[in-house]
Amino acid sequence: MQDIAQIYRGYIDCLNRQDWSQLEDFVAADVVHNGREFGLAGYRQMLEGDFRAIPDLRFNIDFLVVEPPKVASRLVFECSPVAQLFGLPVDGRRVRFSENVFYRFSDGRITQVWSVIDKAAIEAQLG
Repeated sequence: MQDIAQIYRGYIDCLNRQDWSQLEDFVAADVVHNGREFGLAGYRQMLEGDFRAIPDLRFNIDFLVVEPPKVASRLVFECSPVAQLFGLPVDGRRVRFSENVFYRFSDGRITQVWSVIDKAAIEAQLG
């Protein structure tokens, strides 16, 4: 079986390439995100929406902790959202923020995601 850290890095690469046809290789059909039962289609819609709102979005792993079947990751973003981001009027300004995200894997796929965005960092940059 493939190493869970390697699977996770493949998932991040899939997101950065926006290779939505490969997403099902990493995410379970019944994935749950922050307690909401998105399913794969809903999860994909969420990600596609993120890339529409942030055309230069790139997921950068700052650190990764793996304790199978769980993964914890701090992702760092430096990007220019086109309009609002998390209800904040970013409007094309470049911002830097992080996301603390936890995953549960089963059979080599992500089944649950818990995500917390550092919205305060964005607010501080907007003044």
